[in-house]
Amino acid sequence: MFERIDHVGIAVAELEPALSLYSEYFDVELVHRELLCDGGIDAAMVRAGSGQLEFIAPLVGGTALARFLDKRGPGMHHVAYAVDDIEAALATLRARAVALIDKAPRPGIHNSLVAFVHPSSCAGVLTELVQAVH
Repeated sequence: MFERIDHVGIAVAELEPALSLYSEYFDVELVHRELLCDGGIDAAMVRAGSGQLEFIAPLVGGTALARFLDKRGPGMHHVAYAVDDIEAALATLRARAVALIDKAPRPGIHNSLVAFVHPSSCAGVLTELVQAVH
């Protein structure tokens, strides 16, 4: 089902300090940045070697991401896996009685479709499925 790890998501209160720190310390390169207004998120994807990190910050309080930061503080938020066909992946997971946060895909960063799988079904890790849309 998984093609590869697409990225690791890191929750932060503000993007600029995190991007500056990772750029200065680790020479990461900004690949893409956008506002995901439907989720209330400011997001930035950076290249880290052959992989990617996605920094996410809430635009307003009261969102799921803001509540995550209030409860746990900044840090790893999710692991995202690339899939070829997100609809088929979700159907397979539903058939296997996997707890899904998203029953259907929704728009994600950088022209993608995404869906989240509940941590209770993934050894405590919030898991994101990502399908690139061409």
